[in-house]
Amino acid sequence: MNILHSVCLFLGAGLCEIGGGYLVWQWWRNGAHLGVGLIGGAILIFYGIIPTYQVASFGRVYAAYGGWFVVLSILWGWGIDHIAPDKYDVAGGLICLLGVAVIMHAPR
Repeated sequence: MNILHSVCLFLGAGLCEIGGGYLVWQWWRNGAHLGVGLIGGAILIFYGIIPTYQVASFGRVYAAYGGWFVVLSILWGWGIDHIAPDKYDVAGGLICLLGVAVIMHAPR
């Protein structure tokens, strides 16, 4: 699997997990309509399916996904909640992506 395809799968899974979780949060914590929570739950199902298209093993994929989750969560907070990342968020996110690269794409 090429790196671009792998990155696209991580991005898709991340958007489903964060977006679905955000909708459930809106329903449960902020009083949004039950339908919002149900849509969030349905989107979370896709989060569970998308990573299965990665070629690496489950443990390796989910370990690497953790790095993507960190970065995508920072970006979600910036874009949706309007909380700009500071230099430590950026540095931590870059460190996470370096870890992802090592886990997923180091020669074995």
